[in-house]
Amino acid sequence: MKKLVTTAVVLAFSLQIAQAQTDTTQKKGGLGGFLEKAGNILRQTTGGNSSSMGSDEIARGLKEALTIGIKNGSEQASQKDGYFGNALIKIMLPPDVQKAEKTLRKIGLGKQVDNFMLTMNRGAEEAAKKAFPIFVDAITKITIQDAIGILRGDKNAATLYLKRTAFDGLYKEFTPVIKTSLAKTQATKYYGDIANTYNRIPLIPEKINPDLNDYVTRKAIDGLFLLVEQEEAKIRENPAARVTDLLKKVFGQ
Repeated sequence: MKKLVTTAVVLAFSLQIAQAQTDTTQKKGGLGGFLEKAGNILRQTTGGNSSSMGSDEIARGLKEALTIGIKNGSEQASQKDGYFGNALIKIMLPPDVQKAEKTLRKIGLGKQVDNFMLTMNRGAEEAAKKAFPIFVDAITKITIQDAIGILRGDKNAATLYLKRTAFDGLYKEFTPVIKTSLAKTQATKYYGDIANTYNRIPLIPEKINPDLNDYVTRKAIDGLFLLVEQEEAKIRENPAARVTDLLKKVFGQ
């Protein structure tokens, strides 16, 4: 049975690549068409047929794809404006500051608010330089069964898997990095000045929480996962994104 599943997975991905090279893809492509093809192949396969690739090779191919995707995503995020210049992952003001933003600008802290947002994203960009080895450690723990399940899953199945298995480790490792990065870019100082000034205003309904690290850490990790998800989709859907022989073999023929 395991051989039948592996055969279905490999052949289904091969059919997906062939479809992408013809006009019929537009008529019935995407995940729905892919899974239907996989199901048809599984039903039609009988004993005696076997995959030209073993489960180990499929797992290695997936891990290689994820490693490439994460490398691209983390490098993109760690560049100057990797967060700040990307609307998809730009870290916006914390909810407490958003509620107080209008008042802060009225009392002459508009420049500080703008600088705070910029330096907060700079802190995330600095921290993203540390992300790659943390992700890779999570990738090495993917089992053969996990790999086959991911290959048969949605276009973001690998990203969702990493969120489930790596988020806690990333958070633990990212927290001190973010703290140092925020101090280096002076985001902590700007935030402290904003929070302390606002909290001294008489009769304000709700004070700003001066703890910044948790907010930026979570947003920085979320942004990385979004970039990894984009890279995963490219490798699944675009033959040109398969830059090694193993990826071409696992994801197409």
